[in-house]
Amino acid sequence: MLPYGGMIRIRFKGCISLPRGRPPAMPAKVLEIWNNCKNLRCRDIAKMSLEQARFNMIEQQIRPWEVLDATVLDLLKQVPREDFVPAQYAGLAFADLEIPIGYGQSMLSPKLEARIIQSLGLKKTDKVLEVGTGSGYMTALLARLAGEVVSVDCVEEFTAAARQKMRQHGVDNVMLETGDAAQGWQAHAPYDVIVLTGSVPLLVEAFRQQLKPGGRLFAVVGEAPVMEATLLSCPTSNVYRTEKLFEICIPSLVNAPQPERFTF
Repeated sequence: MLPYGGMIRIRFKGCISLPRGRPPAMPAKVLEIWNNCKNLRCRDIAKMSLEQARFNMIEQQIRPWEVLDATVLDLLKQVPREDFVPAQYAGLAFADLEIPIGYGQSMLSPKLEARIIQSLGLKKTDKVLEVGTGSGYMTALLARLAGEVVSVDCVEEFTAAARQKMRQHGVDNVMLETGDAAQGWQAHAPYDVIVLTGSVPLLVEAFRQQLKPGGRLFAVVGEAPVMEATLLSCPTSNVYRTEKLFEICIPSLVNAPQPERFTF
């Protein structure tokens, strides 16, 4: 039995009831047990809250948006999105919105990230080019399913932060580079998959030329308010097929080439 303020607080062998505040005159061993239990309880509650939020994101945002591939849904459970969100927006990690990450850029919404991954049908033999590293979350998702990812961003701070995140999560099949890939990235071409994480008013020819036969490219093409998520495939050399997936508006890719404008 364990003394507690002149009372005996035992429910059954091996367990004691824990008060909300620190009890008075508690023996050292009991105090140690009490503190350990309190800390475990707080961590467990926080973990349960995160997992519930993640579950809600998948069930209420992502599944209704026609993302039903079990591999993709499992991936979203495995890669902790909250670790890639800026600290000041941690409470919005699973919200259905674009989260600012600085330099005028933002993370894509969770449902769009999931839809992109599903549309690409990634394989372990794929080499992927990601244009626009941003927070690094999409990079981590791509890396889990592909064999190799080359991710390029024109903001050095994004590249450095993503490199640290990859190390923290044990992701070792990503090559992070800083530069302007808005018109392609010849350095490691050709690619099995190309992903543009910002919208472009038109798709430049260089991306087609850097796609391997059998390759796929995802891009949001158009100008606000009319943009379409587009999947370009290359079944054989120099043959391309375009599939319009859905309408959506997202921020434009930095330095995206602009179409010629007629002037009168």
